[in-house]
Amino acid sequence: MRNDDVVAVILGGGRGARLYPLTALRAKPAVPLGTKYRLIDIPISNCINSGVSKIYVLTQFLSVSLHAHIYQAYKFDIFSKGFVTLLPAEQTLTSDSWYQGTADAVRKQMHRFVQWRPRDIIILSGDHLYNMDYSRFIEFHRQRNADVTIAVQPVSALDAGRFGILKTEPDGAITRFREKPKDEEELMGLESNPGSEKPYLGSMGIYVFKSDVLTDFMDGPGEDFGNNVIPLAMESHSVYGYEFRGYWEDIGTISAFYKANLDMVGLDTKFDLIDPENPIYTRSRFLPPTRMGECRVRGTALAEGCTIGDVELEECVIGLRSVIRSGTRLKRVIMMGADHLEEAEKVSEQEFEGISKLGIGRDCRIERAIIDKNARIGKGVIIASHEGRPDADNELFCVRDGIVVIPKNTVIPHDTVIGQSG
Repeated sequence: MRNDDVVAVILGGGRGARLYPLTALRAKPAVPLGTKYRLIDIPISNCINSGVSKIYVLTQFLSVSLHAHIYQAYKFDIFSKGFVTLLPAEQTLTSDSWYQGTADAVRKQMHRFVQWRPRDIIILSGDHLYNMDYSRFIEFHRQRNADVTIAVQPVSALDAGRFGILKTEPDGAITRFREKPKDEEELMGLESNPGSEKPYLGSMGIYVFKSDVLTDFMDGPGEDFGNNVIPLAMESHSVYGYEFRGYWEDIGTISAFYKANLDMVGLDTKFDLIDPENPIYTRSRFLPPTRMGECRVRGTALAEGCTIGDVELEECVIGLRSVIRSGTRLKRVIMMGADHLEEAEKVSEQEFEGISKLGIGRDCRIERAIIDKNARIGKGVIIASHEGRPDADNELFCVRDGIVVIPKNTVIPHDTVIGQSG
């Protein structure tokens, strides 16, 4: 189904502080995901697969690598009307401020969206992992003649505090809304599916607006959709909830990012990258096949361009151009790989100077960790699980939610021990 009368707006997010240090040098939607993708590839691919080809991406913080990726990945046929256009925050004659929130970002670029005279505008986030057919979402919205439709997902009482909770009627009409209820008292009466394991409906932060309705709201106050625009819309407009029961993960924290990556590995995956009807698109690369020695591998996803010696890999995600040398064991490790293949002459010079080579050295033991791009981990390094331990910041690593994160471009000296070996 083609949705030529729909414009998609993908919000690039703010500072992404909860994903630090992965966001220390890049925007949140540019964070690598699942061996060779980036977070931004998910909503763009969903748009393309749903026939939504007019796509804007609003960016602000540390957006250079995100812009480069989108420019290199998404080039439409010259005879089509499709495009992916980047809209960074900018100073204008009427405003010299950055985007102040999700609604403010859309407000400042609204004149670009309405030039296409769309019937509807779909607002998406750049940091979610899911596979949704937006055509069904839009069809639901139009069948009910809704002014605004919000994608919602069933959630338990335990998880309800993370979401805006919506109370719906059987036809999907939303009658009540509470942003991130703090306790059972605030949840009282908000059950949309009483008696079920997940009786509440949480907002996914994905919206479809009639174009003229969104234009009217952008003429008014409010900097954020969840806190301002949606509650205001419920007072005066027809607002519905579209229930989505597929896999969905908000990649807002290190633990969520770690879990989402591991959800993609093995044969029994929660989020399947192998879907011929709904492929995930990304930048095309011309890399050699991955070479492997005598390896023991279980539940692991491997990208191309890797060189892997005699190693053990258990439930790992191994990114582009990764190098893992013999004798090393990795368990539940996300390794993002490298931006380039290292030349043999350069490797020899580094060995002579005592600098760790790109990738992971010999005889390392690493568990429950995220290794960002271009890391150089020396031989004999031990990184133990920090599960159950407090967050920490170190010159060479960070600990978040019990996960050790090695930042981009970090050099770990030979025989370094991070935590106690089990």
